[in-house]
Amino acid sequence: MALLNFFGAVRQVTGSCYLIESRDGARVLLECGMHQGRRQEEDRNRAPFPFDPASLDAVVVSHAHLDHTGLLPRLVASGYRGPIFATEACSELMELMLLDSAHIQEKDAEWESKWRVRQGKPPVKPLYTTKDTERTLGLRHPLPYGNAHEVAKGVQLTFHDAGHILGSAIVELDVQDHHLTRRLVFSGDLGNTCSPLMRAPTTLERADLVLLESTYGDRDHRNSSETLEELADILQQAHRDGGNVLIPAFAVGRTQDLIYYLGRFYQEGRLPQRAVFLDSPMAIRANAIYARYHQQFAQRNQAEIEARHIKRIEDWLPILRCTPTPEESMAINRVKSGAIIIAGSGMCNGGRIVHHFKHNLWRSDCHLVFPGFQAGGTTGRAIVDGAATVKVLHQRIAVKARVHTLGGFSAHAGQAQLLDWVSHFKHHPELYLVHGELEKSQVLQQVLRERLNWLANIPEPGEQIAL
Repeated sequence: MALLNFFGAVRQVTGSCYLIESRDGARVLLECGMHQGRRQEEDRNRAPFPFDPASLDAVVVSHAHLDHTGLLPRLVASGYRGPIFATEACSELMELMLLDSAHIQEKDAEWESKWRVRQGKPPVKPLYTTKDTERTLGLRHPLPYGNAHEVAKGVQLTFHDAGHILGSAIVELDVQDHHLTRRLVFSGDLGNTCSPLMRAPTTLERADLVLLESTYGDRDHRNSSETLEELADILQQAHRDGGNVLIPAFAVGRTQDLIYYLGRFYQEGRLPQRAVFLDSPMAIRANAIYARYHQQFAQRNQAEIEARHIKRIEDWLPILRCTPTPEESMAINRVKSGAIIIAGSGMCNGGRIVHHFKHNLWRSDCHLVFPGFQAGGTTGRAIVDGAATVKVLHQRIAVKARVHTLGGFSAHAGQAQLLDWVSHFKHHPELYLVHGELEKSQVLQQVLRERLNWLANIPEPGEQIAL
């Protein structure tokens, strides 16, 4: 029988990776994500792949976030030469994110090697290089939503809109096993139905086996309208306090949502700040990709954009200032009050946000807004958990800013939305919970049993099952 191997994002939220092997010899890798978070998790990115990359016939990815695509250049550097299937918008965003990741890998290795050489130790090599990434991008094979395509012998792929970020997909794979066809559906990251711009995730009715994400399997998100009111109140309080507002945000997805909401506040006369700085070269480039694919936005947002004759993001939020260069980024630090600064990285482990921490985090009039989940082991999680100081750019910085965590801005489906999506499947397919911390998967497992009378499995890392 065909086999399914669980190699990543099992009992954790990063490193998404699953291998399908058919009895006819087809080998399709579903996702090739990077491990993120604690140092020991990131060290796993250098471990040998648990399969021979050169033996794979195809790779399929659900969306462009690095926890789903971040090891693709290393896969290619290790011998993979086949096609990489993704949606059209995902293929463009992959270029943006993987080239940025390669640059970070090279710079980090260069920095660490300087210190190692001074200690008499050998230099380190980057996880992968820009050259590896350019070779990877040459293997992309973009596909539209809804079209079936044979990606390997006896394996048909269809993408459906997952509503998570631009180009995100639910993956449907029909695997021929002699005279039988087994259908595997991978939810990918399902979108929050309250998210702006994105459409609601497509519901499906038939599958033999479903891989369901469980990132927020233990709870529902706060009502989005309440979250927006909380954000508006924070911005008003920050204006009264006289400090800046820092918002660490992922460049793809979260940043575009925030700009949409801030633009709405501006048009309603509820944005007291004088300037909004978008200090993320990647997010600036991602905005352009979002603009090109605006036809994939939810119908309500398309109608709003057309009604207001919006052609550029600056038309939506006129006080937005994009700062792509390092010089423009550093100039922001001369602004001591009245600004909103959106910068990466989303979990504060690097990127330009840490430079703004250095200049603002110790100020009691600063407001720090976390618009999403902060993984364990990250700087963002330490701050959310109440750390008095954090290490930033090799310095200890006091956390005196007022810290806010907004619960309704997640781009992931909450528990009730996960239940609703999976309940559309008929004949109770075999169900496996992935892409979630163990305790969250266990809560969802119990709720599925109590409310839907469904049995859900939580696989072990490295487990292999018959499809």
